[in-house]
Amino acid sequence: MASAFGHFNGAGSQKRSQFTVTSLGRWSSLNKTLPAVDKISTLHVYDFDNTLFKTPLPNSALWNGLTIGMLSNQDVFINSGWWHDNRILGATGLGLDKEEPRAWEGFWNEKVVELVRLTMKQPDALCVLLTGRGEARFADLLRRIVASKHLEFDMLCLKPQVGPANQKFASTIKFKQELLTEIMETYKHAGEIRIYEDRPGHTQKFIDFLKDYNNTQRVRPTRGPIQAEIIQITDTQTSLDPVVEVAQVQRMINEHNEAMRLQPLHLRPKTLRIKQQVFFTSYAIERADSKRLLDLVKIPSGDSTRIHGNNIIIVPRPCPPHILAKVGGLGSTMTWQVTGTACHHGSIWAACVTPVPASASYHTDNPVPLVVLALKRGARPAEAAKINTWSALAPEKRFTFTTTVREKAILRVEADDPRHEEYESLHANKASKASGGGIKRKHNGDDWNPPKQPAADAAAAAGRGGGGGRGGRTGGRGGQAAGGRGGGRNGGKGKGRGRGGFSHYRSLDDVGPRNAVPAEVNYDEAHPPANAPTGPRGGKRGPNGGNNVTDLQSYY
Repeated sequence: MASAFGHFNGAGSQKRSQFTVTSLGRWSSLNKTLPAVDKISTLHVYDFDNTLFKTPLPNSALWNGLTIGMLSNQDVFINSGWWHDNRILGATGLGLDKEEPRAWEGFWNEKVVELVRLTMKQPDALCVLLTGRGEARFADLLRRIVASKHLEFDMLCLKPQVGPANQKFASTIKFKQELLTEIMETYKHAGEIRIYEDRPGHTQKFIDFLKDYNNTQRVRPTRGPIQAEIIQITDTQTSLDPVVEVAQVQRMINEHNEAMRLQPLHLRPKTLRIKQQVFFTSYAIERADSKRLLDLVKIPSGDSTRIHGNNIIIVPRPCPPHILAKVGGLGSTMTWQVTGTACHHGSIWAACVTPVPASASYHTDNPVPLVVLALKRGARPAEAAKINTWSALAPEKRFTFTTTVREKAILRVEADDPRHEEYESLHANKASKASGGGIKRKHNGDDWNPPKQPAADAAAAAGRGGGGGRGGRTGGRGGQAAGGRGGGRNGGKGKGRGRGGFSHYRSLDDVGPRNAVPAEVNYDEAHPPANAPTGPRGGKRGPNGGNNVTDLQSYY
């Protein structure tokens, strides 16, 4: 590894010969005097996102993997996307105006908050909040957030466009390493530094950086080695309210499309649009009725069993208009009576039902209407159609329940294309299926250079599938899986398919309607209760990240 301390020894810039609390204070967004050098013996540095504060991430229950990658990439949208738009963070919970008076209750990692309070009480400790979020957009918001919790830091350090000595930073980690070096060089009497961080990738880089720093101190001492401890914090993440999240993304798209409209015609990319991706259409069962159905059979427990029991499949795809008309359209209700149960080869548990009244019009692709209750790993719901022997329920065990016609849908952002019909746009495009979803980060694109010209980049990214985010763990900031921190930059290739002309402002209301039937996106599934029956789970990510949500199509 190249010397992380070499920057101050002539490698990369002019050698710095003097470090003072005055020059160090220029890194901070707080208007306060730093402690004297001889008063500090330990340095405590806290990360903000998902270490101290539960930061909302793009919701993988709402968006496909490709779209999460686009949202995380600072070069796709004119306003730089999810991690560079302070209105996203400001929309946490009930929004800034309502959350500030209640100090964002429930959105803090209270164990880390307590550590900060202990640092505040320790007179010989320097308390630093360090984040890679952009200083220009986020300084005021972060000051308000920490002040609402009555947390007092000596320094609140956000990533500036240019450092106090005209430094430019290739990545967030480079910015943090440079600032940490200046802190350690300024407070020469500090014998210990503790860094609290949730991203394993950054944790390891801090370990390597401080090891290299101490090795350099032994060879060319400027202040002597320092005892370093990097504390890995369990990632604490959350999501916005689903309706708020979609509205925020729609706002980003509207602003982006309006800005792109002002570009010269030969540079103008296609407008972006939110589209639905429908996996199946079904008679959806309410949770209370689902539990009653599951109680009819003995289902083995264990990780190898997947609990369903939440729908009667109409078609395992977007519903064709003529079938949708037959079942009464999205949102229509239907009453059923459960009449029997079956277990197929010890791997599929199901219940058969009949409409009430028996003459009611309905549709299902299965030989008889049925509810898949549970599956062993490897089994598919479609195999329930092979059941030809049912155990009739005793009259006293039979009951009726009401269902609602709904689509299992996820949203995606794609370039608008007027050449395709609305119904066709409900299917995932081939490129999305081939790529397995999308890009690799749950977190921000600030690990890269500042945004390039948005007009050209947005056009390229919309065609390629966007860039990454902070990569690593599921839903996390970058790495090798969708959502984790730090990852690759380019996603799968593929042109967006859809419809809608060249209108620059589109709302979700424009996505769903077809044949005068209002579409329903089941946002409730974005935040299911812990005991709610579950459907297919996301498997391992493909090489391009994403959450393999398109596998639902073949799953059914």
